[in-house]
Amino acid sequence: MMGTDFITLVNSRFSVRRFSDRKVEQEKIDLILRAGQAAPTACNNQPQKIYVLQSAEALETLQKCKYSHFGETLAFLVCYDSELCWTREFDGKASGDIDASIVATHMMLEAWELGIGSTWIMYFDPEAVMNEFDLPDNIVPVCILVMGYPAQEAVPSVLHSKKKDLKDMVTVL
Repeated sequence: MMGTDFITLVNSRFSVRRFSDRKVEQEKIDLILRAGQAAPTACNNQPQKIYVLQSAEALETLQKCKYSHFGETLAFLVCYDSELCWTREFDGKASGDIDASIVATHMMLEAWELGIGSTWIMYFDPEAVMNEFDLPDNIVPVCILVMGYPAQEAVPSVLHSKKKDLKDMVTVL
């Protein structure tokens, strides 16, 4: 994947649902975290809080909170601090979910560039995450990124290449 142009990178990335047992090297974890750090956030408040789950104990605890398992050896619990979010004055909309989502997207794309697969998991029990990982009330979980080296049999979902036509999603005014 190294050296690909961006559109090739984003078109080739898919949700990996089967990982090998090879551990992700710390240098690559650091690069993935730096990609998240580089993500833009509202007013640059950087409300993201990322928990790196790589010990057997942490990954076992994570299983109590989510409903799928892909043999991951690494997971990132991507959260935001509700006390650090920018809030739109017109309607009180806070930026936390959006900021954390941009951070997670940067991390997934950097991982793919490094040859590491990922799957964004939103189907998890936030209350269980808060309890199991003893998160403070101001830390809000947004998604779980499971990661690892794709297993040889890992393939994109049959829906992966199904895309809406641009005319169905873009309006030029």
